[in-house]
Amino acid sequence: MQAALDIINAYGWDFLTGTWLTIQLVVISGILGLVIAVPVALARLSENRLVHGIATAYSLFFRGTPLLVQIFLIYFGLGQFDFVRDSVLWPFLREAYVCALITFSLNTAAYSGEILRGGILAVPRGEVEAARASGMSTFTTYRLVILPRAFSIVLPAYSNEVIILMKGTALASTITLLELMGMSQLAASATYQPILVFGIAGVIYYLLTLAISWLFRTLERRYNRYLAVAR
Repeated sequence: MQAALDIINAYGWDFLTGTWLTIQLVVISGILGLVIAVPVALARLSENRLVHGIATAYSLFFRGTPLLVQIFLIYFGLGQFDFVRDSVLWPFLREAYVCALITFSLNTAAYSGEILRGGILAVPRGEVEAARASGMSTFTTYRLVILPRAFSIVLPAYSNEVIILMKGTALASTITLLELMGMSQLAASATYQPILVFGIAGVIYYLLTLAISWLFRTLERRYNRYLAVAR
């Protein structure tokens, strides 16, 4: 117990700094991923074979290859192209932080797009027909009826995806980012007590998981409160 307290006392600020970077990666890539997931889900449901095919290929690639491979492809691979190095975006794309955000956003968008697609298909047909009968256009029906209803349906599944995303950010340490796992590795190397250090990191990850779970339970109660009334 005393050894754990000594580690926290010596490396507490490092753990906090790493945790803050982990939270940044989760929040920013989660928001960007959700923005991308909406058109991906709609494209997956499109009757246009080209649009459907492109979205399916994107989804299968990011769901079918390891996240670590994707991180390496983007971080080490982009610099292999002359047009990338010569572009105005290169000062940003060569940064590990930006590459990590791009990778996590694209990865979670593929999974979230499938989750959202399932939610859209689960929207009761009667609600869609009622919207169309009231004169709503297809765009308005999706904006006011289908997508909000789909989001409320998929909240439990999407919360799991956010938790998986949070745990996946540990791989950012492989490209020099000192998020929670990166800081833990440095502390473990300095103290020669990996069990205690990674145990502390595990507790922090667990607390982050509890926070995410609480947030989504709150959202579920808010957006699905009509179910309680119906009972």
